[in-house]
Amino acid sequence: MAHKKWLIANADKEKASAISEKFNMDAFVAYLLAARGFDDELKVSEFISSSVRISDPFELSGMDRAVDRIEQAVSLGEKITVYGDYDCDGVTSTALLYSLFSDMGADVDYYIPSRETEGYGLNKDAVKKIAENGTRLIVTVDNGISAAEEAEYAYSLGVQIVITDHHQIPAELPRAEAVVNPHLQDGELPFTDFAGVGVAFKLACALYGDIDDILYRYSDLVAIGTIADIMPLSDENRSIVKKGIEIINKSPRPGIESLLKAAGLGGKEVTSADIAFSVCPRINATGRIEHAAKAVELLVCADSKKADFIAEQLNINNTHRQELEQSIFDDAVKRLSDNPSIAKKRVIVVAGKGYHQGVVGIVASKISEKYEKPSIVIGIDDENNARGSARSIQGFNVFEAVSYCSDMLSHFGGHPGAAGLSLSADDIDLFREKINEFAAEKYPAMPVQTVNIDFKISPFYLSVDLAKELKVLEPYGEGNKRAVFALMNLTLTDIKPMGNGKHIRLECEKKGRKIRIVKFGTPAERFPFVPGEKIDAAVKIAVNPYNGREYLSVRAVDIRKSGMDEDAYFAQKEEYELFASGKNNSKSVYPNRDICAAVYKAIRKRKNVFTDSDSLYFSLSGVTYGQMMFALKAFYECSLISYKDGAIKVKETSGKADLNGTKTIKYLKGRLNIE
Repeated sequence: MAHKKWLIANADKEKASAISEKFNMDAFVAYLLAARGFDDELKVSEFISSSVRISDPFELSGMDRAVDRIEQAVSLGEKITVYGDYDCDGVTSTALLYSLFSDMGADVDYYIPSRETEGYGLNKDAVKKIAENGTRLIVTVDNGISAAEEAEYAYSLGVQIVITDHHQIPAELPRAEAVVNPHLQDGELPFTDFAGVGVAFKLACALYGDIDDILYRYSDLVAIGTIADIMPLSDENRSIVKKGIEIINKSPRPGIESLLKAAGLGGKEVTSADIAFSVCPRINATGRIEHAAKAVELLVCADSKKADFIAEQLNINNTHRQELEQSIFDDAVKRLSDNPSIAKKRVIVVAGKGYHQGVVGIVASKISEKYEKPSIVIGIDDENNARGSARSIQGFNVFEAVSYCSDMLSHFGGHPGAAGLSLSADDIDLFREKINEFAAEKYPAMPVQTVNIDFKISPFYLSVDLAKELKVLEPYGEGNKRAVFALMNLTLTDIKPMGNGKHIRLECEKKGRKIRIVKFGTPAERFPFVPGEKIDAAVKIAVNPYNGREYLSVRAVDIRKSGMDEDAYFAQKEEYELFASGKNNSKSVYPNRDICAAVYKAIRKRKNVFTDSDSLYFSLSGVTYGQMMFALKAFYECSLISYKDGAIKVKETSGKADLNGTKTIKYLKGRLNIE
């Protein structure tokens, strides 16, 4: 369990008190809002309001020209093709405009490229096929802003284009009758962080004129696409998503109702979390495993029985996706366990034959989460071609890292948090070395990972009532996360496995108040604390209905040892990393005989407890992080310890180990001029 820095927010208590009194709001919720910047009556009123505020769609550059050209196509009977994308944002965008154009009486169809054979965005083969089918106007959704070459090709075939997109603006805009992208305004608009489906929605408002009617008809699709694309749930996005979730709960369209039933959510109140973790993955899975056009078919379907059938197919695809994902993840973890030198690098690059391209990005996310490092998972096909997906951690620009290796890549793209790339399988080892060369140079000390906490709270104040009061903050999502509370100085009294051993339930106590905390994804054998220890827990709370009663659910976001010197830890870890990358020659990292003895004794003392480097550090006193790490390296070279999948264990040996004869100690003595 790598240690994260806890960032505990502060708020003006007087302002929080005024908000609580003005809006008759729970004091804790008011304090949380104040801490998040909602510190005056107007901001709070707008945030909690159920009314929907939508700006004039014609404020978007190019909107008037887009409306004119689409209306012309409808009136002249020209065939229109909505050209979408295979992810959830692209699918919902396509369904929205296809439905609208159909209602307008247009001759319209839609086209979604194959993730496996075509990739993202416009491509010439697709444009040719669309032209041959009689289309005279392509309207892109969630793509097109970078398709300059493909747009010229379309015009050469007599096909015109209207582009609606939300991705960043390239140096050269494609040829088009109109380009609608909120980023074209460069700060002129009060809000620009729309998903692709948000831009499609603005176009629908401009075409139809009645914003309230468009909200009722399509905000459900906008909610799903916006949540899926992890766009900030603030300003207009918050208003539309809030309305969309309301409609999904009151009168869902047949396709969404069928999908909710298939996900086990039929008849239940749906939240943004349900959409994020149950609805969106099923839509995305079809684009990964089969073809995303089936998901569009579901969303525009008016027949309930047909919708049930398609939804079950999406469900099957999602199950298959999960199986593939788990299989590849397990294989990748085994490869890293068998090759610890790869796992120890700053950027993990793991490759395997036959890894399905539709899920390597998800697996990369799981690898990054498990090892808390930027990770790249690469699949190799039968022709020795390699394609991979990268996922990052806070503060590390993985797109910049991938760009550094562009000379050996046939294709790459992405953003700071994620990237895609293609290369020859023969170059994977060289790519791994080069991207880690970049990481060592640009990030001599890796960015500190953080947990954002709203405030400290006593377990006495955690209750079902507080969890209910927090619902005023919904919908949750990017830019409006679920509240995280810090419970300090708890006594851990028991650890119980649950979920077939995959998770644990922690029994804790403070001043007579008992509290039960669930820690998902951590089996008991990998939990570095024992009953009797003092811990701090960063938690989220919710209401858990069961057998007609309501219970408080408390879920751990992070666990740490109470009373530790966090500042010393981060300072010493940075010093060690800088030393390892040649940026300093601090003698404070050298483990003398007494230090080595103390570290070894601490490992032996923890023999029945999961021990990684961080939990070992916090069990030591008077030993720096660098001293501990170099002592561990020397122990490993002497076969005093084993180190596998993060776990440090003592190896019983006969005779004395010669630590001074290890490469590590010799190297340190030589570098630091120590006799």
